[in-house]
Amino acid sequence: MLASFEVLSLADFSPIEFPEEGGDYVENARAKARLAARETGLACVSDDSGLEVDVLGGAPGAYSARYGGVGLDDRSRFQALLEALKDFPVPRRARFFCVAAVALPDGRDEIAEGECPGEIMLAPHGRGGFGYDPIFQPQGFGCAMAELERDQKDALSHRGQAFRRLEPAIDRLLGGKGS
Repeated sequence: MLASFEVLSLADFSPIEFPEEGGDYVENARAKARLAARETGLACVSDDSGLEVDVLGGAPGAYSARYGGVGLDDRSRFQALLEALKDFPVPRRARFFCVAAVALPDGRDEIAEGECPGEIMLAPHGRGGFGYDPIFQPQGFGCAMAELERDQKDALSHRGQAFRRLEPAIDRLLGGKGS
């Protein structure tokens, strides 16, 4: 079981810029956690995640937040993805993937991964969630991620999985018993 910790937000500190310059999730998640740990002097967690579409060779992947061009909002990004997929037949298999990282100021860190398989729908559905949620149908569900109740989404999401898997590492690194 995870030891008891006080959780702070980066909003509690001076602004820290986190350029995502790495080409993969591990590199980005580790870089963000390490930078925050150095800047704050505290253990920090971060993540990097994205949507990987099989017929696009795993794109947009680690570049999901920048897909389609600079300055696009979520809707414009998923519309660009739907346009890129218009000539591909369904099902268009995809997955959300996440790497969560914890880093200490002394440089030690650990990572954990999570994934949520599914497929890209033909059109957006729902108003919940963010990013690509309106066009992503999780495996085993008949609706978009954006249509799920929050507790359902949290239980199956790639981020939820990664952070739950990271808990024992956080506990170990911070001197707890671990699980």
